[in-house]
Amino acid sequence: MYLVVIGWMYVVLMMSVAEASNSTGSILGAIVTFFLYGLLPVVLVVYVMRTPARRKEIKAREAAEHQAQMARLAANAEPATGVSLDPDAGGHAAGAAEQGGVAPVRKET
Repeated sequence: MYLVVIGWMYVVLMMSVAEASNSTGSILGAIVTFFLYGLLPVVLVVYVMRTPARRKEIKAREAAEHQAQMARLAANAEPATGVSLDPDAGGHAAGAAEQGGVAPVRKET
């Protein structure tokens, strides 16, 4: 991937040099050519092509943090107290439903 980027930047650099050294060209035109044909598109393409690798790195980092947290919890948990590492693994509701918390409002007749 980076070989194509290096090759394209070389081509754009040569285009910029040709623009600057031409009798009808200018330095400003060479700078604009370098940025608009070279730097901005290359940055965009490299960013898009690195997206899967960034996702993998983020997932690996999150998995490592999760493993470290589980190891800390396992080290701090006392076997006699029955502390669960996954408290919501039971699949049951957290508590009973409240009975009539708010009274219904009726229209006066």
